[in-house]
Amino acid sequence: MRFLIMVKASKDSEAGVLPDETILSDMGRYNEQLVEAGALLAAEGLKASSEGVRVRYAKGKFTVVDGPFAETKELVAGFWLIQAKSRDDAIEWARRVPFQDGEVEVRPLFELEDFPVDPSEKPDGWREKEEQFRDAPPARRPGTTRYIGLLKADTATEAGVLPDEKLLAAMGAFMEEGAKAGVILSGEGLQASSKGARVRYSGRQRTVIDGPFAETKELIAGYAILQFTSKKEAIEWTRRFVQVDAPGRLGAESGCEIRPIFELEDFPVDPAEKPDGWRQLEQQLRDGGR
Repeated sequence: MRFLIMVKASKDSEAGVLPDETILSDMGRYNEQLVEAGALLAAEGLKASSEGVRVRYAKGKFTVVDGPFAETKELVAGFWLIQAKSRDDAIEWARRVPFQDGEVEVRPLFELEDFPVDPSEKPDGWREKEEQFRDAPPARRPGTTRYIGLLKADTATEAGVLPDEKLLAAMGAFMEEGAKAGVILSGEGLQASSKGARVRYSGRQRTVIDGPFAETKELIAGYAILQFTSKKEAIEWTRRFVQVDAPGRLGAESGCEIRPIFELEDFPVDPAEKPDGWRQLEQQLRDGGR
């Protein structure tokens, strides 16, 4: 099973305060443990919401709102994508995150087998295209900035309502176009928060809170990793995405937040860094991943 561990934002992360060498080293060791256990699939930090944008499509109109966004405690500051044998195993990994304070949310991802086969599915339809996309994702392109697109949840996604065949086909065609254009690197849907949990940190104390969670409008229903040559291009593709997504959503409304992803060069070299420290471990992880 695959799980997304989402790190909740803090005042520091929203202020653009970078982690110090001690925290980065602790995180590097944690990531190394995940790698050694065969659990780590990806891990990224997100830049502050002040560098992000929200795009919404409703009643035939687009709304584009620049960050920052006010609800700090519900914003995402980073994530791990892991594979674990069970929800309990995923939560245990979340408990081991070397945080002294803060919170993460653990959510299982949808797999293809979670979607019943519809009699109207075509042999070369969305399911086959999704398999091909997962087997051979696009490569990184020089001169681009990576973004994450965070699709907002609604009461239908929180109730576990699956998209119908029409929406899956339309979204499959959009994802195929984005993959061929080299702008969509990966994309996943998250299961309802009722199947997830949150872990809160206070020193060495870990508190686990089972879902579901009440603040539906700030929950995440899916995400995509994207690469663009400009913020303008990122907004344009997101406008197209929410327009494709909206017909299958409650009230025919869709909203998506896009945020740039930290790259290694965004972190100044600290004199205390060791040659074989967190930066080298992170580079090895990225070289071995997507």
